[in-house]
Amino acid sequence: MRVPVLIVGGGYAGLSAATMLAWRGVPVLLVERHASTSLQPKAFGVNMRAMELLRPVPGLEKELSGIWQGIGDSMRIAVASSLTDPEPNILFDTSAVPFPTHLSPAPDLGAPQAEVERVLRAKAEELGADLRFSTEFVSLEQDDDGVTALIRAEDGTETTVLADYVIAADGYRSRLRAQLGIPTSGRGVLNHLQAIMFDADLSTLVNEREVTLWYLQRPEFTGVFITGTGVGAHVLGVTYEGEPDPDCEKLVRLGVGVPDLDVTVLDTATFPTAHVLADRYREGRVFLAGDAAHTMPPTGGQGGSTALQDGCDLAWRLWLVITGQAGPRFLDSYDAERRPIGKLTADAQLANLGFRMPPAQRVDYPAPLEDPFAALLGYRYHSFAILAEPGEDGSLLEDPRTPDGRPGGRAAHVVLDWDGRRISTHDLFGSGFVLLAGPYGQAWVDAGRAVRDQLGLRLAPHRIGGELLDVDEVWLERYGVSKSGAVLVRPDGFIAWRSPGADLDPAGTLERVLLQILALW
Repeated sequence: MRVPVLIVGGGYAGLSAATMLAWRGVPVLLVERHASTSLQPKAFGVNMRAMELLRPVPGLEKELSGIWQGIGDSMRIAVASSLTDPEPNILFDTSAVPFPTHLSPAPDLGAPQAEVERVLRAKAEELGADLRFSTEFVSLEQDDDGVTALIRAEDGTETTVLADYVIAADGYRSRLRAQLGIPTSGRGVLNHLQAIMFDADLSTLVNEREVTLWYLQRPEFTGVFITGTGVGAHVLGVTYEGEPDPDCEKLVRLGVGVPDLDVTVLDTATFPTAHVLADRYREGRVFLAGDAAHTMPPTGGQGGSTALQDGCDLAWRLWLVITGQAGPRFLDSYDAERRPIGKLTADAQLANLGFRMPPAQRVDYPAPLEDPFAALLGYRYHSFAILAEPGEDGSLLEDPRTPDGRPGGRAAHVVLDWDGRRISTHDLFGSGFVLLAGPYGQAWVDAGRAVRDQLGLRLAPHRIGGELLDVDEVWLERYGVSKSGAVLVRPDGFIAWRSPGADLDPAGTLERVLLQILALW
């Protein structure tokens, strides 16, 4: 069989890529060796940035938000000796310090990976993606014309797949990464975690509609306790060396702090806590995503969202190349842009591990981020697909609370009025490039239409002050242009280029900009 994109792995990275490719009309085949999506909650939470990338798919934001609405109203994170510790060290409490939701139209979704994967799988299949569970990747060969891969179904039937590109989203033990000989760096395996999913009456210890995440520091073990995840059970994660302790009920009672607690163990699993970074994200026609690209400790909760962003990011880049809107070299921008962010996020979670779960503390661990929120919405990209301005300092982070519209940064959320309907600037992004011009920038709008037709590019030009009204009159400031300027925003909502003011030849300038960004020279 032949397909434009083969995805190996049905976790966050693979399912998000399949969903976004199928939504864009790109046929995709996904193979996953397990029989279904995750049963254990696993990663918890989907941050605003990942939700911004997923929400253009009709109905998806509502379905994902429905998970959180069924779980709780708040979340607390603390370091403690047990769930009954009278003096926990509270690290995060949404009931006391609300999340800055005004910076994004997307919600910060407190939902377990098991439920998010279920929704993504259903949406991908609804959109026409071919998802094959209980099917494993065996091997591949590639050349300048494409990839030849061998997959094997549960009954032993083998199928040869011809693909233009392959996404390796096959986890921290990535067979594809190993077959391609891609080296890795990082601290390696740090410890092992035994995840115990159990049922017990904790109604007197936790609020019914609150997610409780306790990092446990005990003489017997360090670990993590999670309740309120919406999967009908609680989870205790216990670090161990050698072999896991088979007495799961004892471990749960220690973690909860109630010696005679009635416990029913529902499921157990073991996996390593690791810090492993691929030295490159691309090998020919194969691209690494998720844990195959960056395995990180769970301390900080951003590993899942980073994997989702990888899948979404690859989808729009592959779509542009497969449909001829960008040249093949455009795909080099994936490694240049995503790998530094993967390392930054993994290092930040490694720093958190040393603080929250001793004895993991090491003097040579990375320093914690001064502003963790900047890494959620304020990370920046640098590649040939971003036309930097004079004075660019190459920084990876900026404060998303005070956006200035520099190329390489995320386009700010601004409330607009479109024919009496309130929308966000982000409601314009996702399906193609967007050119936003100032009130006196009609020449840019006209140029956008002309260049769009000339290049055969999905591009929507808009004038702020024309059909779109700036409700709070902040667009010019947050995008850093004058009333005659213009800003080019990519499908991922990042600013690729801007002109602070008018131009004598707007069509010529815009054409040169797009040819460079899309590697069409």
